[in-house]
Amino acid sequence: MERGLLWLPLLAVFIWLAWSGWNEYQKVEAYRHWAQQFDRAKYDIYAVLGQKNSQLTWGKPSRSGPVHLQTFSLQDVQSIRLLVNDQVVNLETPPSQGRAIALEFLLQEPTDPIKIPFTEIPLAVEWGKFLQQELQH
Repeated sequence: MERGLLWLPLLAVFIWLAWSGWNEYQKVEAYRHWAQQFDRAKYDIYAVLGQKNSQLTWGKPSRSGPVHLQTFSLQDVQSIRLLVNDQVVNLETPPSQGRAIALEFLLQEPTDPIKIPFTEIPLAVEWGKFLQQELQH
């Protein structure tokens, strides 16, 4: 009986891990289906992002597909900045570490900037450079 009680927490951990894995798998599959309509797309635990021509659509991943979707045009963007730890950093010389990573889009009309979160600095830099090139064309 004592051994059974010792294994019970371990069983609970395995059940939680299995549920977490299944939940994340469902999010990735919903994203994969959603991303087929875009020329370029990204998925991470914080946000999904898709680009089709000059339109960017982003939202939060969920098991039933991305939610809280917002769309804006690159033609309305004045500048793109990389934020690491809520500080603006240069896309050409980004830091190797940091938290709270986001691409910030400053629009031409006076509205709040759009911040799209990323989990990794290299991925945010890659997207930032690509979108800046698109912005200049």
